[in-house]
Amino acid sequence: MNETDPAKRFSVDAVRKFQDGSADKNSLRQLNDVARQVASQYRHDTMSPVMVSGVLRLVEFALLALCGIALYGYYVGFSHLYWLYPAVILGGSLVTVILFELSDLYQISALRRPIVHAGRLLLIWIGTFALLALGGFFLKVSSDFSRFWLGSWFLAGFVLSFGLRLVMSSMIRRWARNGTMERRAVIVGGGQAAETMIRSIERQPDNDIRICGLFDDRDDRRSPPVVAGYPKLGNVSELIEFARIARIDMLIVCLPITAEARVLSMLKKLWVLPVDIRLSAHSNQLRFRPRSYSFIGSVPMLDIFDKPINDWDSVAKRAFDIVFSLVGIIVFSPVMLVTAIAIKLDSKGPVIFRQKRHGFNNEEIDVYKFRSMYTDMSDPTAKNAVTKNDPRVTRVGRFIRKTSIDELPQFFNSLFGSLSLVGPRPHAVSAQSHNKLYVEVVDGYFARHRVKPGVTGWAQINGWRGEIDTDEKIKMRTEYDLYYIENWSLWFDLKILLLTPVRLLNTENAY
Repeated sequence: MNETDPAKRFSVDAVRKFQDGSADKNSLRQLNDVARQVASQYRHDTMSPVMVSGVLRLVEFALLALCGIALYGYYVGFSHLYWLYPAVILGGSLVTVILFELSDLYQISALRRPIVHAGRLLLIWIGTFALLALGGFFLKVSSDFSRFWLGSWFLAGFVLSFGLRLVMSSMIRRWARNGTMERRAVIVGGGQAAETMIRSIERQPDNDIRICGLFDDRDDRRSPPVVAGYPKLGNVSELIEFARIARIDMLIVCLPITAEARVLSMLKKLWVLPVDIRLSAHSNQLRFRPRSYSFIGSVPMLDIFDKPINDWDSVAKRAFDIVFSLVGIIVFSPVMLVTAIAIKLDSKGPVIFRQKRHGFNNEEIDVYKFRSMYTDMSDPTAKNAVTKNDPRVTRVGRFIRKTSIDELPQFFNSLFGSLSLVGPRPHAVSAQSHNKLYVEVVDGYFARHRVKPGVTGWAQINGWRGEIDTDEKIKMRTEYDLYYIENWSLWFDLKILLLTPVRLLNTENAY
């Protein structure tokens, strides 16, 4: 990192001004001015290195295959379509990508220096053609291929692969400079241990970690306000709000394993965030097997929590949402049309009701529902939950709430991305149980928001839907939601989606 990092732009005086009392340090959500200014620098999302290298694999496979097919069409002609040519082209392209992967040529460190790895690239490409030639010899089909086509594909394919890497090298360096592709990290802890950790990370030649600041519960006497040029921005409770604003990817807890009580106390607060949490093992005397660690360069880390549904899993889940949301909208469009007409005829007011609810990372989102209450009695904050025979609910409203038809507009939420089709059900921002917010009832309640909320969920199909009139109900919902997050898969999503219509036939708790 260099001195242009936003986290390093703030003076010691600015940090001390906050610590002397210019901000509310005891508030869970209130950030001081310095921390908020730093966080605002990181509001935009970044590209994951895993996603970049993954997309490159697909692009390279397509590029090699299209090159082979284009040369085949030019030299041999598509009029003489022979199944062996497409098979060799696709097979050769796939083998090449697999060998590149096994040789770590898709690692960001290799993509940064394509000239250094050009020899390995050429060697693997030669190896692919050697395997193709060997296969053709044993199958006795080598005489069926155009030598000129094979030689042309060899030369053109290598030029394209090497050229693609030159372009990627330039793009990766530019993305690293402007912050488009980086992993944003916050150091939890301070003092000499944190400084040693930061220096070790900064010495890594291909470091993609951007340190955004430090948070520590200790005062200035035990933890200085600036460590290795980075300011201490607040305490661990304030870190939760900072991480949500700044789109943090990783928390590095820089405390010795022997400080068990402090480590556990911090993790109890931090696990609700949708981030990777790593415990630095750089300065610990305890040593485990190498496979116990993950590494940032050569710096060992103990993996405590991983961000759920990340990278390619998130791509697969988003594709799942788009496809099935469109299917749902098409299938239920007649029902939605009839419902809209019935609502309009039954009572005055809009057809669609928008309600503020907690979404991913605790952000507020607008969730769409068919209006089921009289307009002048509606409760957008859901402070007063709907009960049996509630006079605020219209005649049509009773039916659509009982059958969950009022939830159908949320297919559009899922299509546009504020909701997922399957996930923890989003609750209204002021939803309460016995005059207490849900977060006050359930320890770790906000851990539900580590993933995007859903139109339906594991808790709902297991009977935990409808009115929450006891603390036990919100605790059980949260327990089922956390189970879903820890055990997510596309098959699990599909199972929940298919079971939802069946389980909704039980309308006992729906008012």
